[in-house]
Amino acid sequence: MVFSSSEDYMSAELNGLLSPFLRQQRIRAARPYLRGRILDWGCGNGSLCESVGASHYIGVDINPQIIEAARHKYIGTTFYILDEFIDFTHHKMFDTVAALAVIEHLPEPSGFIHRMEQLLVPNGRLVLTTPNPMLDWVHGLGGLIGLFAKESHQEHQSLMDRSGITQAALEGGMVLETYTRFLLGANQLAILRKG
Repeated sequence: MVFSSSEDYMSAELNGLLSPFLRQQRIRAARPYLRGRILDWGCGNGSLCESVGASHYIGVDINPQIIEAARHKYIGTTFYILDEFIDFTHHKMFDTVAALAVIEHLPEPSGFIHRMEQLLVPNGRLVLTTPNPMLDWVHGLGGLIGLFAKESHQEHQSLMDRSGITQAALEGGMVLETYTRFLLGANQLAILRKG
């Protein structure tokens, strides 16, 4: 994820009255598509590991403080700060990469997709959740009144609809396999398959 500092990410992860609810809804939408060895990119507090089990899960985030908190909360589960993970990933392959509420914070979604594609086994999947750009105003308004993380909304760089996700997937070397919306259409779930 792209944030100007660790403190920005920490506050984006923890602020907002409905932020924990939104995180759980993203996990609920993604859960049926999480298979095999799973990399949780932008794992935040690591709560996705509760749905998949520690032996099949690796979480990665840029924020050292939040990774340290996740390591203490989920003992026996593997978490890496981004720099640690880069050192670790020589020849490591995953069946699934989950990037929940990540891609909208990145300036070049197709480059991110390509990087994740390189971490996947043949026919591996990238599971994305991202806000629906048509309803981004709801997210912005919710951030202003404290329902959602204000900082998270301010960091949005690449809001894409289905056609934008499809194009970014193709440019990144993957194919859109499944697409749906959830949370009354305010969020999107996209499953990309390595071709």
